[in-house]
Amino acid sequence: MPVSDVTQPSDSRAPAVIELCNVHAGYGRIEALHGIDLVVPAGSVMALLGPNGAGKSTTLKVASGQLVPTSGCFHVLGRHVNGVSSDTLARAGVCTIPEGRGIFPNLTVTENLRMMTFAGASRRDVEERAFSRFPQLAGRRRQVAGTLSGGEQQMLAMARSLSVDPAALLLDEISMGLAPLIVDELYELVAQVSSEGVAILLTEQFAQAALKVADQVALMAQGRIVATGTPDTLPEDLAASYLGGSAAELQSTSDARGAA
Repeated sequence: MPVSDVTQPSDSRAPAVIELCNVHAGYGRIEALHGIDLVVPAGSVMALLGPNGAGKSTTLKVASGQLVPTSGCFHVLGRHVNGVSSDTLARAGVCTIPEGRGIFPNLTVTENLRMMTFAGASRRDVEERAFSRFPQLAGRRRQVAGTLSGGEQQMLAMARSLSVDPAALLLDEISMGLAPLIVDELYELVAQVSSEGVAILLTEQFAQAALKVADQVALMAQGRIVATGTPDTLPEDLAASYLGGSAAELQSTSDARGAA
């Protein structure tokens, strides 16, 4: 499917950027997702939360084109894109930061950023956008990426994706292995990017970090979404079971975000 078919909606309405409709998916004969329904509009943050093995990362693989649904529909900007490659989706503006960051450790910071010119942006534009968001990386442009700190590597991964002005950003466990202060800085950036109109779908094992920026939450368990809503409207029993806290604690987190 040509990129133009993905990027152009079929009518004048403003469809969701990412939409999964009754999606089933799995690995071989093992089904991991059992009918997922999910909508992520432009300018919003949807957090997929739940225990290990709930299907969060598998859902991101479907939304990034890495895994084709066995049934159901996957839409990007109102277009049916089941089976469209992850490369094509990336060129259409669906950028993914996988668990483990996904940088090239043997390349320099600049060389990592240069990889994003495949999407059509010039090297100069890619570097300007990246270094304006992450000035810390500008001073390390010739440094081999594998020698950066964990936080700087995650910044580089985000800088690469954001350098091409994506329509959607998919984040898989961006806090993994990072100090709380760095995690807070990264999630502040997530909130800023969302305010600029980017649709963000993220998974996060540490619920409280994600709840600081999430507009909507989808709780997952055993390959299904068991509840959706804003952080302050999640059912008490589900919050305690899947997020390790009460609804009141979630409300406190959400209130703190609003006051920030």
